[in-house]
Amino acid sequence: MTITVGHDSKNTRRTLTAGGKSFSYYSIHAAEEAGLGNFAQLPASLKVVLENMLRFEDGKTVHVDDIRAFSDWVEKGGRNPREIAYRPARVLMQDFTGVPAVVDLAAMRDGIVNLGGDATKINPLNPVDLVIDHSVMIDEFGNPRAFQMNVDREYERNMERYQFLKWGQGAFDNFRVVPPGTGICHQVNLEYLGQTVWTDTDQDGNEVAYPDTLVGTDSHTTMINGLAVLGWGVGGIEAEAAMLGQPISMLIPEVVGFRLTGAMVEGTTATDLVLKVVQMLREKGVVGKFVEFYGDGLDHLPLADRATIANMAPEYGATCGFFPIDDETLRYLEQTGRDKDRIALVEAYAKANGLWRDGDYDPVYTDALHLDMGDVVPAVSGPKRPQDHTPLTASAQSFFNVVAEYRGEDEGVAANDMAAEGPAPDALVDPRKSAKVEGEDYELRDGSVVIASITSCTNTSNPYVMIGAGLVAQKARALGLTRKPWVKTSLAPGSQVVSEYLEAAGLQDDLDAIGFNLVGYGCTTCIGNSGPLQEEISKTIHDNDLVAVSVLSGNRNFEGRISPDVRANYLASPPLVVVYALAGDMNIDLTRDPIGQDRNGNDVYMKDVWPSLKEIKDLVDRTVTREAFRSKYADVFKGDDKWQSVETSEGLTYDWPAASTYVQNPPYFQGMSPEAGTIDDIEGARVLAVLGDMVTTDHISPAGSFKPDTPAGTYLTDRQVAPRDFNSYGSRRGNHEVMMRGTFANIRIKNEMLDGVEGGYTLGPDGQKTTIFDAAMAYQAEGTPLVIFAGEQYGAGSSRDWAAKGTNLLGVKAVVAENFERIHRSNLVGMGVIPFEFTGGDTRKTLGLKGDETVAIQGLSGDLKPQAEVPCTITHADGTSREITLKCRIDTEVEIEYVRNGGVLHYVLRNLAKAS
Repeated sequence: MTITVGHDSKNTRRTLTAGGKSFSYYSIHAAEEAGLGNFAQLPASLKVVLENMLRFEDGKTVHVDDIRAFSDWVEKGGRNPREIAYRPARVLMQDFTGVPAVVDLAAMRDGIVNLGGDATKINPLNPVDLVIDHSVMIDEFGNPRAFQMNVDREYERNMERYQFLKWGQGAFDNFRVVPPGTGICHQVNLEYLGQTVWTDTDQDGNEVAYPDTLVGTDSHTTMINGLAVLGWGVGGIEAEAAMLGQPISMLIPEVVGFRLTGAMVEGTTATDLVLKVVQMLREKGVVGKFVEFYGDGLDHLPLADRATIANMAPEYGATCGFFPIDDETLRYLEQTGRDKDRIALVEAYAKANGLWRDGDYDPVYTDALHLDMGDVVPAVSGPKRPQDHTPLTASAQSFFNVVAEYRGEDEGVAANDMAAEGPAPDALVDPRKSAKVEGEDYELRDGSVVIASITSCTNTSNPYVMIGAGLVAQKARALGLTRKPWVKTSLAPGSQVVSEYLEAAGLQDDLDAIGFNLVGYGCTTCIGNSGPLQEEISKTIHDNDLVAVSVLSGNRNFEGRISPDVRANYLASPPLVVVYALAGDMNIDLTRDPIGQDRNGNDVYMKDVWPSLKEIKDLVDRTVTREAFRSKYADVFKGDDKWQSVETSEGLTYDWPAASTYVQNPPYFQGMSPEAGTIDDIEGARVLAVLGDMVTTDHISPAGSFKPDTPAGTYLTDRQVAPRDFNSYGSRRGNHEVMMRGTFANIRIKNEMLDGVEGGYTLGPDGQKTTIFDAAMAYQAEGTPLVIFAGEQYGAGSSRDWAAKGTNLLGVKAVVAENFERIHRSNLVGMGVIPFEFTGGDTRKTLGLKGDETVAIQGLSGDLKPQAEVPCTITHADGTSREITLKCRIDTEVEIEYVRNGGVLHYVLRNLAKAS
């Protein structure tokens, strides 16, 4: 591929030699010599962005003053929020977000042809890798045939999507697809795709080395930060613009330094460390900021552990969680089979351009935190947020309080008093309920663990916790323990390498013996594809309103995400997941209660099956080999016979199948005019929903299963799709008709316009309760614009573009919240929906909003400036009104252009049409 670089007005290009080859590079030291500023104390993460400015400086999109701004950032103590145009080297996608992105590209090809342009202008200019990882669902588990049966079902459900992606692979340049059954995109990126230092030929034929950077259509793209690759999640809309050569408009971020010291102690894992880090950074508040990890603790932190921490950046709210290049980076590149010459280049480049971490590394940070890793304790997080950190010693009492709160009882003993106080006092009515499962010889109760899943790239990329889980299984099996019969167990690694080393270590047999058979290579439970529970178990839970529990080694545990049968979800390390499968109950204090009995009836405790750090390390060193990685990734794009037999159409534009319920031509560009419009004031708008704090993109656009009586279910049933074949919202993101109906349809979302009602409901124009979709369509028929009101951290969680696309298609013109998570705010703007924030202490609560108000927002037409404050008039049902001031969160000048055009893709399409 050819990279187009800037004109280098200050002559900052230099040459280095590595692996016997010469490379040009853009030197930060040379920029200092040229008088552009002092950059030595910049954090490594910002030096990567600075290099991007040097390489693309052209006097138009990137100016010399943009470069100087990084020196000002240091002088101002880590703050200088200047708008810059940043260009990542590549784009990473998964299929849930990738399918709608490719749908958009295909629709843009139709659109540009309709505008008289050239279809080939709609083509990725940067390399794009799409990994199919979100499709596999756990229908079968706990037996040797589970993997093959789940794979067969995956192809049966998703053939239309796979045919479409295969078309895209042939129709677009710079677009590769990693077939299903290979692994999770972030783990494949960490173990194979990421290079730390990238190379390309420039327009003059010179080979240029520069930092590997990317954006991804999944929030956990940040996992690659553990390999010193700067990457973060964006919405599919923003990623499509980046693919098409549009720079990412961003402000130079603040960088919070997180100093790690000490080393992990016996009984703890990388998962325990990251759950503590998530709690600390959420309390600190790092939304929209970079976090960079440093300190001598990194000398004792394997790269797999770093990747676990980096993966969870969306959970602590940061744009990224970056680890600089050091000796451990080189060791991991070697272990995972990277080319020797590339490893030599990484070391030479990092040292030449000031990106190397050594003992003297101590840059300027905006703010800083410190954690001694020796203070980390075993923990879980739950029941519904990753930052709900709970030490294992307090987990049982904490769960008791969860049930008490749900049942409306007194909360009883505080969780952190549990060790001293013991179980809840007799005087407190125990709110927990139980019920016998029909046809079985056991009962379920509040706290029964019905799902225990080793899942997600967050932890399955880490050999230390995976080998640890295998050793727990081995020790449990030797004692005669197995999973409790009501626990649905599963093992879904993020890459095939995991199976290779578990088998080499002789641990897969032990995992199989207690129910953790391989179910597939993909996201599974973590994305909500946990599959159905046994029918009798599901019925018992719902008939008796039990608070059932899932324990998973994932990164997300939001309400309604994991399973419709489960109310409380806990994140835990893979070894702990195995222990909870053995115990089967969240009410058990694993630190002091028995988890089962051995063959002789003796009590077995967690300490009896928990491996030592040395046991784990010795086995990792022996079984996780360079050869395993090279072997498993040798034909990563080839796929199995099933993938190779997928037939598809050819041609520059897609032949949209009219009857498809998976892939449909979206309406965004149909009838689009050649010229942009204007931003108009919002008049006479009605309220579609009033939502609370921490409304996640899972609440807005759920990814999991849905029932026949939902709007999406009715749509499919009307098209003769049986409920068994509904699949999931996530798998149907290529069909806007399904996704519109799924917007705000999470089973746990609470619209405050309706007291005590869960699910996607609101009041329609007639004042009667109805689904949000049906109300929105009724308002659209009347020509009435809509607004959403919400609380803090609106749009937290996944980077899914459908949370913004669905909002747009429902006719919502504005979302007013106390504040927004970074990616969702950007996605709303990218779809032409304007985000606003309350000012002056106003909130939905202080304003007494009920949802029957009429809303007008002025000051948008004319010369709107970024982050302008505008008046909003709220007229209540009784005719009284109040004017408040809102902050418009269109943050940059280019975003104003996006909204004028109706969205970023409309903006790009019009420009490409004119150019062609």
